[in-house]
Amino acid sequence: MPSNWCPFDPGSGRVPDNYEVYLYPNDFPAFSPDTEPFHPEAGLFAETGARGACDVVLYSPEHTLPPSKLTVDRWRQIVDLWAERTQQLAQNPEIAFVAAFENCGEAVGVTMPHPHGQIYAMPFVPPNVRKEIASAKQYASTNGGGCLFCRLLEEELKDGSRVVAADDHFAAFVPYAARFPAEITLYPRRHARTLLDLSREEKSSLANLLSTVRRKYDNLYGFLMPLMMPVKQAPLREPDSPYHFHVQFLPLQRSATKLKYLATIETGFGTFLADTSPENMAENLRRSEPVTTF
Repeated sequence: MPSNWCPFDPGSGRVPDNYEVYLYPNDFPAFSPDTEPFHPEAGLFAETGARGACDVVLYSPEHTLPPSKLTVDRWRQIVDLWAERTQQLAQNPEIAFVAAFENCGEAVGVTMPHPHGQIYAMPFVPPNVRKEIASAKQYASTNGGGCLFCRLLEEELKDGSRVVAADDHFAAFVPYAARFPAEITLYPRRHARTLLDLSREEKSSLANLLSTVRRKYDNLYGFLMPLMMPVKQAPLREPDSPYHFHVQFLPLQRSATKLKYLATIETGFGTFLADTSPENMAENLRRSEPVTTF
């Protein structure tokens, strides 16, 4: 990035001179409508085209505004943009999955300080979502067709020790099996599969909790929290897949001075070691401004 120029700033000639949130086509897309179709070859070293789309979601025209400083109304505009783009991409039969997400902070590898997230339209369902669906199917098969996600939320709310914030429509909690220090997941209380299933009230609730969580993170240690934020929804072409819309926050900071590195045991073996108990971290997050109770 040039030190004195940003393509996302008004006046750059790349974006409108006046905007609040804006969908910008990624200049270096991993998935593109111009590439070959997605038809994996057979064999050990199969190849395929990466047909799809990649967008950048600009949160604000202000170049150095951290996401924690966005208003709740601005977060609602972002949620609406996620939903609108999901609806548009759902019309394309070649798109199987829509992944909205954000990478934040230099520790995650972000070189662009301008507040933004991304949306990837994929021609396949990503492996981690496949694993979640497989687990949900297994649970449903032995529990009368019940939703694994709904059950997890029910138990978290009943226990309460890991809940960070909640309202009538959404709840934010540190998962019992958290992989990252200060990890938080946002679930809608009502079973909803995608952004398109959320009501107006639920979208407003989601925006409010997104704002609350981001403020808590940056106040926890007094600086911008480096994190990943996947917005996870059901596959577009699998109406019977058991899935529950949710947002994850995967922060890398394990303390004010240390990062959580995914070293050999995590990266090489897929076994995550907890640095803190989820109950203690949830209590620290509840106390972080804005203070919440449950």
